[in-house]
Amino acid sequence: MHSQQLVETIKARREMLNVTQEMLAALSGVGLRTLKQFESGKGNPTLDTLQKLGDALGMEITFTVKEASTK
Repeated sequence: MHSQQLVETIKARREMLNVTQEMLAALSGVGLRTLKQFESGKGNPTLDTLQKLGDALGMEITFTVKEASTK
């Protein structure tokens, strides 16, 4: 999943649950400023931050690491 798709998916889930950014910040332990930057596409969240947001929204966020091609 590309970063913009991730942003849109998390934001859509938050809105579907009728959770404000302020509520999600409090539930997840992620700073409100960090959350606002993330949702506006300007932030660069850590994996820990993404996990906290996912947990608070009842989402499972998984990551796949692929080995780089040596060609």
